Amino acid sequence: MTLEIITSDSLAPLRHGFFTRRGGASSGVFAGLNCGPGSSDQSEIVQINRARVAEAMAVAPGSLVTVHQVHSPSVVSVTAPLPEPSPRADGLVTATPGVALAVLTADCQPVLFADPEAGVIGAAHAGWRGALDGVLERTIEEMEALGAKREAIRTVIGPSISQRAYEVGPEFFDTFMAEDTEAARFFANGAGDRLHFDLPGYGLWRLRRAGVAAEWTRHCTYSDPERFFSYRRSTHAREADYGRLISVIRL
Repeated sequence: MTLEIITSDSLAPLRHGFFTRRGGASSGVFAGLNCGPGSSDQSEIVQINRARVAEAMAVAPGSLVTVHQVHSPSVVSVTAPLPEPSPRADGLVTATPGVALAVLTADCQPVLFADPEAGVIGAAHAGWRGALDGVLERTIEEMEALGAKREAIRTVIGPSISQRAYEVGPEFFDTFMAEDTEAARFFANGAGDRLHFDLPGYGLWRLRRAGVAAEWTRHCTYSDPERFFSYRRSTHAREADYGRLISVIRL
């Protein structure tokens, strides 16, 4: 099966893609294109999958750069393949041609950034914690440090868990209210004391408030098991583990 790659006109002409799970070598709960070395999938199979992604992005496998994601606001500036072990961070930026920046997700937001005129790109893994703590804004700031212009930066949020599938408790709501009461608009009432959180809506709001153009591809990871891995869906199904989707951009 060939790879399926979701793209956005907003990031053209740069080569980029939000890869679905289709077209990979993994099997079982990881069936398809599992690109997460942190999963319990066979490491050699994960490397095959990542090599297929690198080929699709027209870079060597070593130039497909990821970090050790920790749900933080930390962002690294990349000029060459990173040393092992990978730095602990959730955002990457570069102005170096031939380097492909990639993030791994399974419900969290994969966000790709580009200022094509300045030749600066970025990628961020933005779950609720990272988004709340500022990883999106920090990525923009690090792009500016490389010469990007904020008003020229375009951003696209890829497949993420949608509000209807993202049930949370009152303590989750309280965490957001302690930081910014304006975030209340991204919560809807559910059953009992449960609420539903609009993660991509929150991400769009943070990006646009920071002064950059932003859109969401409008794909829900939880609701489409044929195309996307989902941490929450796997948890509800009591599966032992789950695959990781990859999203990539390069100059």
